[in-house]
Order: sequence, then structure tokens, then C-alpha cells
Amino acid sequence: MKRFIIVVFLCSVCLYGHTEVSYMTTWDFTRLVYDFHKSTEWINKNDKPVVIDFYTTWCGPCKRLAPVLEEMSETYKGKVNFYKVDIEQEYELAKYFNIRSIPTLFFVPTQGDRKVFVGAPSRDVMVATLEQILKK
Repeated sequence: MKRFIIVVFLCSVCLYGHTEVSYMTTWDFTRLVYDFHKSTEWINKNDKPVVIDFYTTWCGPCKRLAPVLEEMSETYKGKVNFYKVDIEQEYELAKYFNIRSIPTLFFVPTQGDRKVFVGAPSRDVMVATLEQILKK
């Protein structure tokens, strides 16, 4: 049994690597970011701003965006939390937020309204958005 657990762990590390971008389920989302079951007013439960990437595994632009988000998560480590939501696995979230195109990115300040990008914005646009959010 121990060998099986070790093999599964090593395979997951090989497949996903070490990442600062966390993969979220609907349950994680409602617990860590915003509980849309309890409130209609957006309230970021994090003590830091949040970037949420709504994606699918087969999406070309999503795949091209992934390394940029990984790099940004290192740059903003400790200042911004980065999350990914697979809309095919987490259909309830995609439906609630009316995600129709991917990638869709939410930039969420600690207080106030989120900024939404449909499609893959440039790195410069994402950095400028984060810098603006961090100044608030």
C-alpha cells in the first residue's frame, strides 16, 4: 500500500510539477474565494487579491496562458493568490458565472468588483491590472 501511495504521489508531481497556481473545485471556490450559494454580493474571502483562470485542458489559448500565469504566480508570490478552474470538471461554477468563452480570467481585489478578461490578455495587461489592484 505504501508503494502505491508513493507511486501515485510521484506520478502527480511528474504530471503537474510544483506550482503556485492552485487547481480549484467548486467546494474550494466557495470556501476560499466566494460563496455564491450564500451571497449575491461578491466578497473575496482571501486576505490577498486573487486571479482565477477558467480553462479547459484542450484549449490552445489556455495552454499558452498557463506558463505566463505560473511565472506571474512566482513574481507575485505572497501578494496574490492564483487559481485555476477546469470548467468541464466544475460545471456549476462555469454556469453560475456564465463562462461562455475560454480562457476567462477574473482579477479580484480584496474589496470591490472583479475585473474580467474573456480571452487571453497580454502579460503586460495582466501585470498592469495586478499592479492597479495592489495599489488599492
